[in-house]
Amino acid sequence: MITIFIAKKIITMTEAQPEATAVAVRDGIILEVGSLDSLKPWLEHDEYEIVEDYTEQVLMPGLIDPHLHPIMAAVLLPMQFITALEWKFPWEIVPATTTREAYLSKLKTGHEQTPKGEPFFTWGYHRNWHGEVNRIVMDEIFGQRPAVVWQRSFHELYLNTAMMEHLGIEEEQVKGRPQIDYEKGHFYENGLSFAIGRLNKIIMSQAWLGKGLERLKKVVHYGGQTTVGDMAVGLFDFNLEWEAVENIIDQPDSPFRVLGVPHARVMSHINGGHKQGVEFAQTLPERNTNKFRFSNKIKLFTDGAFFSQLAMLKEPGYVDGHIGEWLTVPEEYEVIARLYWQAGFEIHVHCTGDLGLELAIDTLEKLQSEQPRFNHNYTIEHFGFSTPEQIHRIKRLGANVSANVYYLHELSDSYGHHGVGFERASEMARIGQCEREDVLLSLHSDFPMAPALPLNSAWVAFTRENCEGNIVCPNERVSLDKALRAITIDAARILGLDDETGSIRAGKKADFVVLDQSPYDVGGAGLKDLEIMATVFEGEVFPISGT
Repeated sequence: MITIFIAKKIITMTEAQPEATAVAVRDGIILEVGSLDSLKPWLEHDEYEIVEDYTEQVLMPGLIDPHLHPIMAAVLLPMQFITALEWKFPWEIVPATTTREAYLSKLKTGHEQTPKGEPFFTWGYHRNWHGEVNRIVMDEIFGQRPAVVWQRSFHELYLNTAMMEHLGIEEEQVKGRPQIDYEKGHFYENGLSFAIGRLNKIIMSQAWLGKGLERLKKVVHYGGQTTVGDMAVGLFDFNLEWEAVENIIDQPDSPFRVLGVPHARVMSHINGGHKQGVEFAQTLPERNTNKFRFSNKIKLFTDGAFFSQLAMLKEPGYVDGHIGEWLTVPEEYEVIARLYWQAGFEIHVHCTGDLGLELAIDTLEKLQSEQPRFNHNYTIEHFGFSTPEQIHRIKRLGANVSANVYYLHELSDSYGHHGVGFERASEMARIGQCEREDVLLSLHSDFPMAPALPLNSAWVAFTRENCEGNIVCPNERVSLDKALRAITIDAARILGLDDETGSIRAGKKADFVVLDQSPYDVGGAGLKDLEIMATVFEGEVFPISGT
């Protein structure tokens, strides 16, 4: 049986035939795209049905978020969101909380509304809006109730005394450990792993993860995504994560696929060393299913979290003189990167500051001189702060950029006043030069660091409008076509899935998103207001609830 989808317009994201009005699908694969007349040769050889539900709508390739964290999202989504900016979910709208007084009030309300005997968890705290929060403040609010305040970056959290007692965390256990402040109940960057190890009995429970992953499925679908990349598999517990994905994500009601990219340090930790980690990562594709798979990709890290202002910066650094944090010290980063490079892996590296980026670029240059590789797909992830010279080197070395442009929207005004000054704050996500240098570029959410709404990310990339309504550094805007490619075909190329998805042409998976209007008709400024009516995943229609 052939299914023919007819639309007012089909945007294919191919240069040979950029627009069409009909697409033929069989067994989840595109047979041909064109018009109803041009598809007739196919219809003479098989039974067919015509879907006319979208004759007034526009079809595009299914949207792609190449850097999203399903398990991290599943851990956070059951928590109470208290955030500085509004968040829209399929089930609720979270209002903005922009002052310390309002934030503390919501903590107290959350405490009062939580059933007796249950711990309280919240995510979204940011010092720049909400002021100082620590164990002492939390003890005053929560008393004997165990509580967790998870910072906006995910890379840090605060525990009150009752939670530390509940988890069995004592001062002697953490004395001398870097990136842990026992007095404040503050666990950050690599110190976060210690806290997560204790919290896993709660946040990795079957009930918690099940609720979180069901919400995650709704979030991904709501954003029109049919493919996402999980850029740190194993962050919590590799085996528990795999089991949860098999039971909940890899099911018929999930209208998207996930490409898993393992966390290199976790691979080393659970296998007894870096070389053993490489060997284990090489076996992961043997586990592949249709909806969750691994390839020859690995995730490495240089510096700290952008939302925590722990990115490592070149001179002149932060306005207040504080120093960022290394997630992987330079000497160790080079060792790990070399092992995976020599084993033929495609390296994706978390970089938020320009000094962290410098480490990633310097290492790539060294590895290329030692063992040259073509099509190595070395990809800079996040791309918060950078210099023009670094982008030129990225192009010269054949690397890619996967940018979280939402940094600019939420943080450019705040960090201009309380971070790095206005020049560098306005130049976050320097993606306009990436387009000028013809660097392969994708846009991602790093959800839950940004909303899992690719069209919203494309809107920020095109407009560079921040949360105060200001247009910052307009010369670093990208064109509308570049923004759309960055959430479709170029995102597929970043993931190495461009032979399978990212555009609408014969032979690819039948992955579409149904929009109420054409992005080219509304222009870049209208991208965030486009309505997503449905997605089509491998030929099967999944309507968006309420449409």
